[in-house]
Formats: sequence, C-alpha cells, structure tokens
Amino acid sequence: MTAQELETSLRKGNIPPICYLYGEETFLVERAARLLLERAIDPSLKDFNLNTFYGNESKGVDIVDAAQTLPMFAERRAVIVRRAEALKAEALEVLLPYILNPAATTCLIFTGAKVDQRKKLFLELKKQGALVEFKRLYDNKLGGFIQGEATAQGRQIEAAAAELLAFLIGNNLQELASQVEKLAVYAGERPRITVEDVRAIASSTKAFTAFELARFLGTRDLQNALRSLDALFRNGEETFQIIGALARHFRQLWRVRELLDKKAPQAEIGKATGINPYFLGEMLQQARNFGLDELRRVFEELYRCDVASKTGGHPYTLMHGLVMGICGGMR
Repeated sequence: MTAQELETSLRKGNIPPICYLYGEETFLVERAARLLLERAIDPSLKDFNLNTFYGNESKGVDIVDAAQTLPMFAERRAVIVRRAEALKAEALEVLLPYILNPAATTCLIFTGAKVDQRKKLFLELKKQGALVEFKRLYDNKLGGFIQGEATAQGRQIEAAAAELLAFLIGNNLQELASQVEKLAVYAGERPRITVEDVRAIASSTKAFTAFELARFLGTRDLQNALRSLDALFRNGEETFQIIGALARHFRQLWRVRELLDKKAPQAEIGKATGINPYFLGEMLQQARNFGLDELRRVFEELYRCDVASKTGGHPYTLMHGLVMGICGGMR
C-alpha cells in the first residue's frame, strides 16, 4: 500500500487491523501514525483503549495480549509499537500467528525506520498490503508538499513562494510544515501566501541571508554583499554551507548564460533550467553580468576557498576576498 492509498482509505473510514509504517522520512511516518490513531479510537477514551510499546523493550507476547484485549466502551482499540525495527527475531515469531489472524476490534500499528522483507512476518504484511513506506522526498517534490501543507492550513501558496521556501529550508519536512503554519498566521485573512510573505517570515534566517548574498553577488552589489556576509558570520553560519549556497546559485547562472549565448528565448530558458517565471527575469539579468570564462573563474575561487577553509585558512578572510573578487569582476 502506498502512503496516498492509506490516506485515501482512512478518509473513507476504512481502518486497517494492522499497519506497518516505515521509511527514511520520519516526519511522514509519525504523521500517518497520528492520523491512524485519530481515526481508530475516540480521543476521549484513549486512556482505556490505547497501548504503546517499544520494539527494543518488547518480547512480542505483551503486544499480542494487548491486541487481543477487547475495547472498553468503544468499537475498537489501538496498539502502537514504536521503534519496531528493533523487535528481535523471537518477538517476530510470536507476532506472526497474530498477523495471520488479527483481531477485528484492534488497530495494530508499527512504526520503524526499515523492514527486512525476507522475513516471514514482513512477507505476510506485504501480502496483506499492510506495509507503507515513506521515502525521503526529492527536491522536486517539495513544492507539492508545501502546497499540501498550505491547503491544510486553509490557504493557497504561490508556486514561486513555495519554491523559495523549499530553497531556504531544504527537505526538512517538519521545519517546512512549521514555516507554512507561520506563514498562514502571518497572512491573516488573505487566502494566498505570497513570495513577499516568505521573504518577511524568513528574513532573519541564515538560509535567507545566504540566498540574499548570492543575489547581491549576481548583481555585483558589493556593499550589500559584504553586509550579508558579515551577518552570516555573525550568526555562526559554516563556511562550507555558504559556499554550497553560492555554488548552487552560480550553477544556475552558468546554465542560463549558456542558453543566452545560444540565443534561446526566455520561455525555453525557463523550461530548460526549471527556474520559476517569478525569478527568471532576475536570473537573466544576473547572468548577463557574467561571461562563461568569468563564471569558470568564480567556480575555481569557490573551490579554492572551500579547500583553504578546511586546511587552516581564515574563513572570513577567504570569503571576504571571494566577495570582493566577484563584485570586482574576478580579474
């Protein structure tokens, strides 16, 4: 069963007797477990009808006993086993007969980081469609996740705003969800979250300052670039993270510059680079400030600063020289 199929089934009121939630994306695993519990049992009767176990502490018998117990004052009870990947082989053997014949009045939930599908218990769970994997989202899927979070908050979010937020936060889904919640509050009665909202909420973050530094370097605004650099070091940002943000930005500029040299139309450049139309005009303007030879020297200097900062060079002096060089033309 896929994560989407599980959610659809739950919203239709179908509660599985057994569900094993696992994967790299722990935020989504925990969210799915909460949704399952919300649908499976009455929150007011949770004290009577919910048992929690941990795989590294359980022998399996205690889980089976709880799962076979009839619910009190309700149609169903729930049993959740956290850190289920830590269940020992003996515990899995004890659990297997129950998996083959689960109680209709119990929802048994496992959450864990991984499974071994060579083992009998997991083969049976897979046969029943009870294994649900939550993989880490690729960067190109973050926009959809952010859109979904905004919808859950009763808002829409501009595609460019979602892209900027994904760039600033990365694939930390818990932090992304938290930021969308803040943005919904900030937007007030407005139904739509804008790029300006993201800029306002994120303006004090290290990631936003690195984003601004890259923009100021692209426009060769020395004064503001140095201010951004000072703010990053004042806030304790690591040199390799600053260099990484600049490398991503100038990689995009290089690609745009190549397409400009080929006389590609703006629409084609946007499609080829995946740059949101909201940002494309600015990126085109920045790319025109650099020739390909100059961009090559920028990457040589980024590499030099990265190596030097890791081999005893003074990080601020190195980065200050890099900023001066880019804004001055890398001569």
